[in-house]
Amino acid sequence: MRIVSLLPSATEIVYSLGLGDDLVGVTYECDHPADARTKPVVSDTALALEPGLAAAEIDRQVSERVAAG
Repeated sequence: MRIVSLLPSATEIVYSLGLGDDLVGVTYECDHPADARTKPVVSDTALALEPGLAAAEIDRQVSERVAAG
């Protein structure tokens, strides 16, 4: 079986079920357990995420990208 996880919580569930060896891809946010960081990242973000970024700034960045298509 080959599993790609697009949610950090789903990645944790995959490992909890003992299926970590079947996990072949994760998102940039999947970091638990530590072994998840060794998997290929298949989904990333286009946003400039900085620590403490305000919700309004995230909304602005998303709106710009949506408008640009």
